[in-house]
Amino acid sequence: MDARSDNKIVPLAVDLDGTLIASDLLWEGLFALLKKNPLAIFMVPYWLLKGGPARLKQAIAAVVDIDPATLPYRPEVLKRLREEQANGRQIVLATGTPRKFAEAIARHLGLFDAVLASVGGENLTAERKRRALVAAYGDGGFDYAGNSRHDIKVFDAAREAIVVAPDRAAARWQASHQSELIETPKPDLRTIRKMLRVHQWLKNVLIAVPLVLAHKYFNPEMLVPAILAFISFSAAASAIYIVNDFFDLALDRAHSTKRERPFASGKLSIPFGLASVGVLLVISLATATFTTIEFAGVLLVYLVATTAYSLSVKRMLLLDVLTLAGLYTLRILAGAAATGVDVSFWLLAFSIFFFLSLALVKRYVELRSSSLSVGERIAGRGYRIEDQEIVAQAGMASAFSSALVLALYIDSSAVRELYEHPWLVWPLAPIVLYLTMRIWILARRDELHDDPVVFIIRDWRSQIVVFAGAVLLVVAGL
Repeated sequence: MDARSDNKIVPLAVDLDGTLIASDLLWEGLFALLKKNPLAIFMVPYWLLKGGPARLKQAIAAVVDIDPATLPYRPEVLKRLREEQANGRQIVLATGTPRKFAEAIARHLGLFDAVLASVGGENLTAERKRRALVAAYGDGGFDYAGNSRHDIKVFDAAREAIVVAPDRAAARWQASHQSELIETPKPDLRTIRKMLRVHQWLKNVLIAVPLVLAHKYFNPEMLVPAILAFISFSAAASAIYIVNDFFDLALDRAHSTKRERPFASGKLSIPFGLASVGVLLVISLATATFTTIEFAGVLLVYLVATTAYSLSVKRMLLLDVLTLAGLYTLRILAGAAATGVDVSFWLLAFSIFFFLSLALVKRYVELRSSSLSVGERIAGRGYRIEDQEIVAQAGMASAFSSALVLALYIDSSAVRELYEHPWLVWPLAPIVLYLTMRIWILARRDELHDDPVVFIIRDWRSQIVVFAGAVLLVVAGL
């Protein structure tokens, strides 16, 4: 019987990275390694020079473990493989991924009769993969599903090629050979917006706070730098969000909603994300050059602090929420540095307490929504289930402290000098209490499912009281 005419005899070999899963385990493993030990970044060039990608892959596999159950498998490919298996066809996993990872995935899926993977110093890609498959099944004795330029030599040796979500080189090969194509949904503008976390840019409106409190709303010499600072901070924040997503892939995939994030779901590739980070940082730094050296300094501190937060601080008890409160306050300092407006001790003290309360409510919600037992910590955090009450107490105490600081400021001589009608500023204290206490009540009712800062921005009741407060500030200064 001719093997070329019987699928039950001709095995189907399938690539892993980019084909079976919508991701690349080399990149994922690298970020998982750096999350465990950031200093390993200095070893990467050594491993590449010592033995190329194969050496790097084995170094990663020696330290990192993966959870096959959470990987972003392509449903179209899984469906095809299950149909082929049901028809009695032999399925082979042929991948450049280290054998440790490949076998874990094969055990989880239960689809594969054989596994060919990278071992030791051999990186099983391109020509090496072609030779391995030809040695096992003969030239033209297998079908092959792949996605990239590295698979083209394997396509040429296969009886039939199945091209899955191809890159440019593989797409050209598929078009010229008229081979089978399995297309996958292309990223749309909504996916890009989710990657950038555009809704989080609203937090950078804090940059305008010094300008507003100084009553310089229409001063172009201050307004233009404030707008540039907003753009710079927003681009920098998006870059850090992307990097944070790389480090949190495993945690996001285990989360009920975060698993739909672009990189966790595989809708966007890590190389695309890295390129986006580069572009965003160039935009941020280039925009910063049109402001002041002081603003550039604050921006640099922000980049360092947020990177440290992503790498390790977010897993440290209490230091995480203090850092978050500090990062919000940095935005106010950035606005002051860009516009040249002085900020008072009162404003900074209020900011620390107010945003500390919001950071604590965020952790409280995570604790409330977890199903952990006593003594267990939230994944990726430094909190245990029994910390709920102390976190709530500290958060509400911070909320009241922010209102107290604001009240003391309103009663100070600075307000009497700055505002024509200082008595109109007094309602700001109960407004702050309303905002914070309402958030805490909703959190205790399990009705708060968003970032508290974003919630305030989106919630119509909060919008009304914030608008009323802004009107009072403007009128009081007339």
